[in-house]
Amino acid sequence: MSQSCNRLMREASSYTYMERLDKLNLWTLEERRNRSDLVKVFKMAKNLSPIPLTKFFELSTDNKTRGHSFKLVKHCCNCEVRRHFFSERVVNRWNMLDQDTVSANSVNGFKSKLESERKRKMGLFLD
Repeated sequence: MSQSCNRLMREASSYTYMERLDKLNLWTLEERRNRSDLVKVFKMAKNLSPIPLTKFFELSTDNKTRGHSFKLVKHCCNCEVRRHFFSERVVNRWNMLDQDTVSANSVNGFKSKLESERKRKMGLFLD
């Protein structure tokens, strides 16, 4: 390890985990996990994934939906384990996104719009 790396590690050890993330402008592990779930759903919705969106989700056919046109139907879960499945845990967060975000032209465009959403809606990626 170089001298500057050692110095950086010693300085960083005096900060808490959240302070280090703030100083380095990084996301928490929970936020990164939830963000990657949304990116996966976006890829499925745009047919950029080998897995079709309809394999895990049902698109809402209700014309009264607010927000965007790719709303997913939330199913009732009777057992606690089911709530943590990918197909259940991502629905509420996906449905909270706006039309501009879900209609991005590319994955990178979607990711940058998620970054803007994170700044605008604090706690969007936290459970």
